Formats: sequence, structure tokens, C-alpha cells
Amino acid sequence: MSKPRVAIFDFACCEGCQLQIVNLEEEILDLIGAVDVVEWREAMSEQSEEYDIAIIEGSITRPEDEERIKDIRSKAKVLIAIGACATTGGLNKLKNNFDDLEEVKKCVYSDASTMPHLETAMTKAVDEVVTVDYKVHGCPIEKAEFGSIIRSLLLGKAPEIPDYPVCVECKKNENVCRWEYGEICLGPIIRAGCGAKCPTASYRCFGCRGYVDDPNVNAAVDVMDKYGLTVDQLKSKMVLFGSKQGPTL
Repeated sequence: MSKPRVAIFDFACCEGCQLQIVNLEEEILDLIGAVDVVEWREAMSEQSEEYDIAIIEGSITRPEDEERIKDIRSKAKVLIAIGACATTGGLNKLKNNFDDLEEVKKCVYSDASTMPHLETAMTKAVDEVVTVDYKVHGCPIEKAEFGSIIRSLLLGKAPEIPDYPVCVECKKNENVCRWEYGEICLGPIIRAGCGAKCPTASYRCFGCRGYVDDPNVNAAVDVMDKYGLTVDQLKSKMVLFGSKQGPTL
């Protein structure tokens, strides 16, 4: 029986999630032994037009990116989006808060006319362009979660992807709530799966894993009321990883 052919592609991103795959260290040897990696620009020079599983990092920011991801999707039996940029649009979606992209290009590139290859459009998550079968959330991804999802797929099982808030993991870790320190934490509405890494390290949740599918908006508002804060203050913290998406508060 032939091994599943895997190709890894990147779009607009820092490639930190691919680095997390490399950081699997000894475990990556077991995973690579179970698949045939046929394309991965960050790690190999070979390319292939034939693959079973496509792993995508990065957001879609140019018209040609949309055509490229559609071509990849047409060839892949399974498409996995990894990292905040691919799953939600990530930090790249901050530019969607501006009505005039010419202003954005001028701010970033000064004279964008000299760099036509950097033509830009409103940022999209991968699933805003094509169907995504599975998502590995985070900025960067959790390498253990990535490994678990890939192993499940290789075994023919549907991977378990959390759909409950970070607060659940925070309580499991017996953390003092970041709200008690006067911080606006996004834990009540953000998808778990990271082990509440930021609150456990004494930082508020920044929301890099995206919103749970059905966030308890009322609970989030109740928390704001309890600590004498406003919904607008909460919204201001949602912009970093939640621009133009997520629940209506």
C-alpha cells in the first residue's frame, strides 16, 4: 500500500507554523516515515503536481493567491489549514480595517508602483476561498496538536479539535483569572487547545486560536460588567487576531 503523498504550501505568513513542524524533532521522523512528503519549499527543493494531503500556511492576500489555492484544492483529497493566518486570516486581516488599500500600500511600501508583484487585496482566510477539511489553530500552531491531528488522519479517524473556550483549560491549570489583574482577557470566547499557554505564563489571552464556533457572548458581556469595563474595551482587544470576523457584541 502506497504512503499518502503530502505537500506543504505557504501563502502570506511568517512560516513560523512550518517551523513548529520541524520542531517536532524525533516525532517528525515517525510522521515522515508514514507519509511521502512530495513538496515543502521550506525544507526541500523538489516539487510535485500530485499529492493526497495539502497543508496550507498563510492567508490569501492577492488575486493570484486565490487562483493558486483553488488549483491546490482541486488536486488534494484533504486540505488542512494551519495557523491563524490560514484559519482566520490572522494578523494580515488588520489591513481589512482600512477602506482604501492604496493607503495601506503607500504606508507599507512607500512607492508601491515600483513593486507590482506586491499587488494586494482584502485578506481572506483559506476557507473563505476554498473548502478546508481540517484546521490547526494558533499563532504559531501547537506542535503536539498538529502531530495528533496528522496521526488521527493517517489512522482514518476524525481528529478531535476543541470547540470550548480557553477558560476551561485555565481553570484546569488552576490559574488565577487574568481579569483579576485588571487585564481584558479573551479566554471566554476563544477556542481552547493550547493548554491556556498565555494565561499560564501570566499573560492575557490574545485570541490567536480564533473564536469558538458558538461563543457565549452573553457571558463575555457579563464579565465586562463584573469588572466595570465596557464592550468597546473588549472589542479593542479583539482586533489583533479578530479583525472583520467573529461574534457581534
